[in-house]
Amino acid sequence: MLNAIQGPASIRRTQAGTSMIEVLISIVIVVLGLLGLAGLQSRAQLAEAESFQRAQAIVLLQDMVDRINSNRKNALSYETPGVGTGGAVAPCAAQNGAALDQCEWHNALLGASESAGGLRVGAMIGARGCVEVIDNAMPFQFLVSVVWQGINQTVAPGTVCGAGQYGDEKTRRALTSTILIGCLQNNTATGTCITTAAATAGPAWSPP
Repeated sequence: MLNAIQGPASIRRTQAGTSMIEVLISIVIVVLGLLGLAGLQSRAQLAEAESFQRAQAIVLLQDMVDRINSNRKNALSYETPGVGTGGAVAPCAAQNGAALDQCEWHNALLGASESAGGLRVGAMIGARGCVEVIDNAMPFQFLVSVVWQGINQTVAPGTVCGAGQYGDEKTRRALTSTILIGCLQNNTATGTCITTAAATAGPAWSPP
């Protein structure tokens, strides 16, 4: 009879202990889930920042590609080892032609087109731009590069633009575009080229 009375109490105590363990396990699972969610959100924010910088780089790269294509006769005058980060915002009013395009591109790479709180925010972190002449014989070939400081390590880019300027090369990001410029006008009788892009570069522009 005593055992019959004590049995349910013993079961109730066992059930109470089991419920406590279940609560503790549930708390641990929730905490781990929240930590994982926080880590996922942090990675998502980094990915968003990287994506935003790449979108800006595409705009700046296409800007110089369009400038060269619109001044094809003086294309060789656009060659530059690097503009943007490392220099100061330059006055461009006195410039013209290729020099004006380089000056404005330099300022755009410095983010001068947009500001917030007194800071230039119109470009990527550490943005630089380069224009290389790959082949100065007809058809001319140019490589336009835009590089910047990435956040996470990936793979070092192949372009030499900005090499050694960002510490770890695996954080250097780059976008490139190749431009080909052939004969601009052929002789209708002979088919020979009579109008080409400039064979020599004009006065070089350098950032201040």
